[in-house]
Amino acid sequence: MQAAIVLFVLCFYNSHTLRPSIFVVLHPRCRNTTTTACIYQSFILHQLLSLSLSQTQTSAAMLPVLILFGLLFSLQCNFPACSATNNGSTLMAGQVLTGGNKLISSNGKFALSFFQTGSSKSSDNTTLPNWYLGIWFNNIPKFTTVWVANRDKPITDPIFKQSELRVSRDGILVILNKVAKSMIWSSQIENRPKTSRNNSVVLLDNGNLVIRDASNPSNVWWQSFDHPTDVFLPEAKIGRNKITGQKYSFTSKKNSEDPALGLYCMELDPSGSRQYYDKLCNSSTVYFSTGEWNGRYFNSVPEMSSNVLFDSQFIDNDEEEYFTYTPFDKTVITICLIDVSGLTKQLLWVEELQDWETVFIKPKASCDVSSVCGPYTICNDNALTLCNCMKGFSVKSPRDWELDDRREGCTRNIPLGCSSNKSTTGLTDKFFPVPSVRLPYDAQSISMETVASAHECMQVCLRNCSCTAYSYGRSGCSVWHEQLINVKQYNGTSNTNEEILYLRLADAELPSWGHNRREKIIAAVVGASVSAFSFLAFLLLLMIWIKRRSRDYPINKIKEGAGIVAFRYAHLQCATKNFSEKLGGGGFGSVFKGILSNSTTIAVKMLDGARQGEKQFRAEVSTIGMIQHVNLVKLIGFCCEGDRRMLVYEHMVNRSLDAHLFCSNGTIDAHLFCSNGTILNWSTRYQIAVGVVKDCPTCMRVAMTVSYTVILSQKTYY
Repeated sequence: MQAAIVLFVLCFYNSHTLRPSIFVVLHPRCRNTTTTACIYQSFILHQLLSLSLSQTQTSAAMLPVLILFGLLFSLQCNFPACSATNNGSTLMAGQVLTGGNKLISSNGKFALSFFQTGSSKSSDNTTLPNWYLGIWFNNIPKFTTVWVANRDKPITDPIFKQSELRVSRDGILVILNKVAKSMIWSSQIENRPKTSRNNSVVLLDNGNLVIRDASNPSNVWWQSFDHPTDVFLPEAKIGRNKITGQKYSFTSKKNSEDPALGLYCMELDPSGSRQYYDKLCNSSTVYFSTGEWNGRYFNSVPEMSSNVLFDSQFIDNDEEEYFTYTPFDKTVITICLIDVSGLTKQLLWVEELQDWETVFIKPKASCDVSSVCGPYTICNDNALTLCNCMKGFSVKSPRDWELDDRREGCTRNIPLGCSSNKSTTGLTDKFFPVPSVRLPYDAQSISMETVASAHECMQVCLRNCSCTAYSYGRSGCSVWHEQLINVKQYNGTSNTNEEILYLRLADAELPSWGHNRREKIIAAVVGASVSAFSFLAFLLLLMIWIKRRSRDYPINKIKEGAGIVAFRYAHLQCATKNFSEKLGGGGFGSVFKGILSNSTTIAVKMLDGARQGEKQFRAEVSTIGMIQHVNLVKLIGFCCEGDRRMLVYEHMVNRSLDAHLFCSNGTIDAHLFCSNGTILNWSTRYQIAVGVVKDCPTCMRVAMTVSYTVILSQKTYY
């Protein structure tokens, strides 16, 4: 606003010589800013130029005005620097970037500014926030840095007003402490011509921050892609410069908050093989290699073979040797990084999830990363927590451990006996077995001629105060001195590398362990007993339930009206009390009374004779079973097990019609009197006959087969 007012006033000045021309607006120093100071500076330069060329008398009149503007300009900014830019992609020489401003790439994808993460302790033990200059994605909600300038030199400023980023007079990019007048970080341009001082800093659309000649942008003196941190952006490089020897390598962060240099590096194989690997920084220990480049992908990264997302290239020329990749779809947001735990990850931003999704991870097992858990730890890929301290040890730095920085590992709870007693005689240290593990690195092998048993191997370790563990197995006796690193738990799975590690501990650790072990044994026995009892009780209840269900199944069918029911012999045997109450008998078998579990009274007819019984059984099931009539006895079900044939009817309280038509001896009496004295006159017989024919025509056909199936009601109204 201030700049606009100044420009507006100058444009309406009476003297045309004092009005700003288009030169002021389009001057290279103001091309990316509308700040007051830059307008002042450009205007003064313009007027000085005009003075030198003018021969009019206005020169004397202009002099006080120029002096006034010079004073105003000196108050606005420190000459010759301009004020900070905001939201442009370029920082010109003399301009500054403070905490409230940022550079944004022309496509809006990346931003450069200061950000805060983590904290530090001052000399008076005051907690101060850490500030860093970095580049991050500007258009995604999850804050993700891709480059950090001062990763090992945080700015500890409570309100961040003391530091600024500027292009210095000699054309390099620096972070300065304005109060202390000290330099915190610089781009340190090498092999740059001394005449190149008119430089500009530009944040490119691919996230690369470059320092280039303002008059000739093709001359790039420095770029962040040549000095990466932990993130491998598309179009960036991992490799080396054959002329200068500079490596384009990546280094993990210290922890999830601190972007300082971590333990792990990702770099090109210096031996000349076309591959890159992950290793411990400042060490020759390589824990993962991509395998040779075959022209399309790295042999040990088959995920690249599909070639769906990225266009991958391995460049090898006279100047450089490097690997790079570019997404086929330019709108795709993706990064490759080496994380705090040493894993190389390819991540893809998914807009629908508003989060990063993993494309691949190398190595696949986290425990294959060297020193991932630190000393005196056990790594387990299948456990809830990846890293755990060994028995008798505790986390050395809990705060760093929570932030995934486990480089310090664990420390002993109780010092060994050797620490206080240098004599190797009478030592009380003991050994604790850790089974099914991958043994630590850097073992010292003891000759088989010297050691012939596990006990002798233990004595070798016990006699040396620096010995922390031993193992005796197929490869003989091995001992370890000082720290134990890279111990991996195999969880009892069959693995040819499984061994037993005997960990050296102070004797004072054993009582508590013995107590805990007894408690664990007791708990295990009690738990096993309770589990076994519960299991047996469950089986018993299940058997009872199945038995009851199988017994009640026919009864449920009767309740549901599901037609003829197939009974088991055991059910009928139980219902008739082992066929103890006989109702009668005939040529085809005997009839027994029974009561089902739902209080239904039944009559069970047991057929005799294999041939006749089978014939009678089929005849009655096929005829009576198809007819459900109020005047016809109801066939409830049947039983057909082995050679047993039974028919289950409803029980008839007044017995069947044949009992009233025939005498007990089965013959017709001349006077129609039965031996039991029951009288059935002709009128009643006639009514019964008419009723049967009228209400149940089908019963006539049935009566030809079984005449005793017609029912008399309790009132005997026929």
